[in-house]
Amino acid sequence: MRVIFMGTPEFSVPVLEALVAAGHDIACVYCQPPRPAGRGKKDRPTPVHARAAELGLEVRHPVSLKGEAEQAEFAALQADVAVVVAYGLILPQPVLDAPKHGCLNIHASLLPRWRGAAPIHRAILSGDAETGICIMQMEAGLDTGPVLLREATPIGAEEVTSELHDRLSVMGARMIVEALDRLPELVPEAQPEEGVTYASKIDKAEARVDFTQPAEGVDRQIRGLSPFPGAWVDHDGQRLKLLASRLAEGHGAPGEVLRADDRLIVACGAGAVELLKLQRAGKGAQAVDVFLRGKALATGTILGG
Repeated sequence: MRVIFMGTPEFSVPVLEALVAAGHDIACVYCQPPRPAGRGKKDRPTPVHARAAELGLEVRHPVSLKGEAEQAEFAALQADVAVVVAYGLILPQPVLDAPKHGCLNIHASLLPRWRGAAPIHRAILSGDAETGICIMQMEAGLDTGPVLLREATPIGAEEVTSELHDRLSVMGARMIVEALDRLPELVPEAQPEEGVTYASKIDKAEARVDFTQPAEGVDRQIRGLSPFPGAWVDHDGQRLKLLASRLAEGHGAPGEVLRADDRLIVACGAGAVELLKLQRAGKGAQAVDVFLRGKALATGTILGG
């Protein structure tokens, strides 16, 4: 098929690679514009832009698709279909209508649960047992279109957002290739009206850990916000990020270090969590054994106190 690909972050890259490997004709790649990054604040292309350039594909990065000129340029590509995954811009109706078979979105949830911007984070934060990928026909509403393919996957008890992100990216790449192969036979299934939830963008204000909460909630917060923005507590006047955890046995005052030898166990309002990966200010992320060798913590220390 002649495909327009629309995506921006690292999550989208395996999808682009899978479409190329499957032999589809990529008419053009659309992504967000380069933005200042790094110490020099020089414009840096997005992950999709960089990979598309390596593949020798044409790249466009308009700041909006609302203008008639941009819409005419899009339609002039005469694509069979547009594949959209984490693109980041609203697609006006003329854009949705331009490809012969419309625009297909790869969404990282089991719709209608977790429509919106942060479905992977929200699934872990809410303690969902499973999530998945939906290949959806796009329409004007926010992730409201009918679903062509869906596949579920369990969320691991210790899985963090970055790990689930990578698994779902590969899963979406495989599923969109299947969807394009089977497009004539796939029957769109309208989303049910019941069970709709919205995955709002992650606010950094959600990242401060409150150890007075039950261990289940603290564990989900740590895993759901890893690696970005990273759940954190104050310790010795500095921000200490908590990047991986699991539930543990133990009781004590909220935030109390119950064990800090080869394992780091901290009491919560009910139960306890074992911290598996941490990051001090100005340092890289460290497994707990490495962290404790460089920063001894005494039993009874209160984190976040």
